[in-house]
Amino acid sequence: MKENTAGSPLLPVAPTRGRLRPLGLDEVRITGGFWARRRHTNATATLDHCHDWMERVGWIGNFRAAVEGRVHRDRRGREFADSDVYKLLEAMAWEGGRHTGGALDAVTEVIAPAQEPDGYLNTAFGRPGQQPRYSDLEWGHELYCYGHLIQAGVAQTRALGEGELTKIARRAADHVCAAFGPGGIEGVCGHPEIETALVELARVTGEQRYLDQAALFVARRGHGTLADIEFGRAYYQDDIPVRDATVLRGHAVRALYLAAGAVDVAVETGDDALLAAVVRQWETTVARRTYLTGGMGSHHRDESFGDDFVLPPDRAYSETCAGVASVMLAWRLLLATGEPRFADLAERTLFNVVATSPSQDGRAFFYANTLHRRRRGTVPRPDAESPRAESSLRAPWFAVSCCPTNVARTLALLPAYLATADDHGVQLHQYADAEITTVLTGGHEVALRVRTDYPSGGTVSVRIARSPDRPWTLSLRVPAWTGGATAWLTGPDGVRRPVAQGTAEVTRLFRPGDEIRLDLPVAPRWITPDPRVDAVRGTVAVQRGPLVYCAESVDLPGGRDVDAVRVDPAAAPQDGPGDTVVVPGELAAPRDTEWPYAPLDGPAAPPGESAGIVLVPYHSWAGRGPSTMRVWLPTAQPDATGAGR
Repeated sequence: MKENTAGSPLLPVAPTRGRLRPLGLDEVRITGGFWARRRHTNATATLDHCHDWMERVGWIGNFRAAVEGRVHRDRRGREFADSDVYKLLEAMAWEGGRHTGGALDAVTEVIAPAQEPDGYLNTAFGRPGQQPRYSDLEWGHELYCYGHLIQAGVAQTRALGEGELTKIARRAADHVCAAFGPGGIEGVCGHPEIETALVELARVTGEQRYLDQAALFVARRGHGTLADIEFGRAYYQDDIPVRDATVLRGHAVRALYLAAGAVDVAVETGDDALLAAVVRQWETTVARRTYLTGGMGSHHRDESFGDDFVLPPDRAYSETCAGVASVMLAWRLLLATGEPRFADLAERTLFNVVATSPSQDGRAFFYANTLHRRRRGTVPRPDAESPRAESSLRAPWFAVSCCPTNVARTLALLPAYLATADDHGVQLHQYADAEITTVLTGGHEVALRVRTDYPSGGTVSVRIARSPDRPWTLSLRVPAWTGGATAWLTGPDGVRRPVAQGTAEVTRLFRPGDEIRLDLPVAPRWITPDPRVDAVRGTVAVQRGPLVYCAESVDLPGGRDVDAVRVDPAAAPQDGPGDTVVVPGELAAPRDTEWPYAPLDGPAAPPGESAGIVLVPYHSWAGRGPSTMRVWLPTAQPDATGAGR
């Protein structure tokens, strides 16, 4: 890997080495379209919403209670509630103070007095009437909370300059190095997260000890330092050393955070073997343990990955935080390797998991993201926490509300995921209306204007605003979803040529006003599952560009539920009004019988009522009230048994 010697200070991930150099929030500005609308809602509604709820439920108040000596009696929330306060602060920092008023400073002023003189900071442990420090590494989340605190401190340092939050984070990190470094506690946290935070702190400060501590945590993992539990040590990735694992397993968020931290350590230390191990795990996980939406985690009970091809749509947990973590991992792998397949998965997950969680007004959220809702949901109370992660409609808050703040920080830093640079030029990985300005090797400035209505439309136009007086390369990702369909690239000379999935490049001496256009075949198409995914064998789904579609009962006549839908994959799906897709099919009338099985040679089911089935983008489902929903649709054609599939 080569060194990254130049770059923006406004970066959530700033590797000093790697194939690609990320562009920061001061170099990329999203100016319109799908993501601009969501980022505006995040900044003007979601951040205040999360802050108000954390005051209401007492999670910010826990720090006041700690200072006043009553935390053992009055503390509220789960043991990891501190971390959600820190994620909110990180989101506010990346917003650069816009739309947040003085909330970042005000919350920091509440946190600061709760920090102990040696840097320890946690409201659930360590004070009179509480369990001792680090007495429950399996479930206590102390190091996990530090991870989010440190990331918030890094965000403040890069976005606003060093402040009180930065100082709190560094004192905490110094404490961790003293407590868990060589000669200290030889353990790890049951919830990985601090690893990637320590690496980023090392990058921003230049302090080697933070990187060394992160590497030590990664090396310790998988040697049984944590107690065995009901779910097994795989739950918190303490069963197999990171270098030896072949697939991500256990709790999905924990596994993905650990993998992201391992990539950070590998990049900074030049450990190609460690990087290759994570790539191997990612490849197997994507090929065998990932939903069509990009979601990960099929077990509700332990929020974990299932075995290979165990991907039931109606039991998909697909936690929003796992989606965020998957994007974090994919981005790091993209920077390290330059391979567009990592951006492909990030795109799929952003549009179909991260964008699905928040409501249109940014004040309600999905925690889990099912692909099949069998019963109409109930509208949650606007003034109460939802006790269940698998809420049937987006809820304003949860007893465990890690996902709202994770979405908030992801949307706040989203422009940093769009583009990169290297010695040869600029690479566009995600498509949005944007303005991009950066400096290439040798001090040459490049400025681009990207215009697109993606993902609704497939045309991406890039106009050169400034360019050096030497040739350079503009690279555009041709998404994997294009499959065998043809994408077209038109250069400034007007020559139009077909391009295959992967990367399309234009190398030339660009002039201001030059335009490059990528035309992607955004049209609805049928998707079939691997036959080893038993739960959806004999069904099909629809994808249009990067967007997965679903049927929702509010679009069916006569109050039907989606289980009545049968589709005909012999005919192509068509674009409908707005962002809808219409597919040919029928609405069947299920027969209730005394016994739900029949002989193969029994009477065939009567044909259903022909209908054009309206599908909507999955990210928009449940936005019109209670409904049933499904992504994978049974077909109207008979299968080998003669029964409708």
